[in-house]
Amino acid sequence: MPLLPGAEPYRHRGGPVGVLLCHGFTGSPQSLRPWAEELAAAGYTVSLPLLPGHGSRWQDMQVTRWEDWYAEVERELLALAAECERVFVLGLSMGGGLALRLAALHGPVVSGLLLVNPSVRSDNPASVLLPVLRHVVPSLPGIANDIARPGSVEVGYDRTPLHAAWSLARLWKDVQRRLPQVTQPVLLFHSPQDHVVSAANSELVLARISSTDVTERLCQRSYHVATLDHDAAEIFAAGQDFIRRLAPAHAAGVTRIESDDHQG
Repeated sequence: MPLLPGAEPYRHRGGPVGVLLCHGFTGSPQSLRPWAEELAAAGYTVSLPLLPGHGSRWQDMQVTRWEDWYAEVERELLALAAECERVFVLGLSMGGGLALRLAALHGPVVSGLLLVNPSVRSDNPASVLLPVLRHVVPSLPGIANDIARPGSVEVGYDRTPLHAAWSLARLWKDVQRRLPQVTQPVLLFHSPQDHVVSAANSELVLARISSTDVTERLCQRSYHVATLDHDAAEIFAAGQDFIRRLAPAHAAGVTRIESDDHQG
């Protein structure tokens, strides 16, 4: 199936500091593309993959599972680690859950985490019905496009495939179990007016991770997709400050030694 306009993956070859960006459930790289491009312009090596089953039709997600989505970001993490001296992982929503799992399992390979409204638990009591409901109803209304900023639109599905949603719930359980294994520095942004992921998700992350270098920031003017919302510029700036603080020797001398931006 052809990709939705704007859903293409993005890569940029830059300096010795790499950044992996992980998009959310039923979303696409478009939700993180402005952040990826700003990081690329600053000279970082950037990878923003398209997760399997995303960016085309919601029906394509029905045959994918969380293991498929995680395998894609893990592959990109290891590729960045092979060419960069330091790697940071950014995650939006479910991408935050994937980022946390990468940090738990790959330890020193991940130098730091930047999380935006991370999704690590269910906020809907009806989710207990998913094991049965997914065999009866193929999809429910989608969760994309929770943005306060007028004119800003997220490229994502207008339906939520229930086989995939059931698998997402299994990912949450796995990530929750591994949170104490996360020791890396963390910068976490969350929106008090998020209509997709409750504040309880960020509270759970902050309560269970073992990291000692943790910063929490509120996105007061934004909804769930804060990376496309009113607080985007502040998120991007704080993210670069976070990376420069943790990789000063590299970040101070970042240069655009090679530019081979491409899509697909």
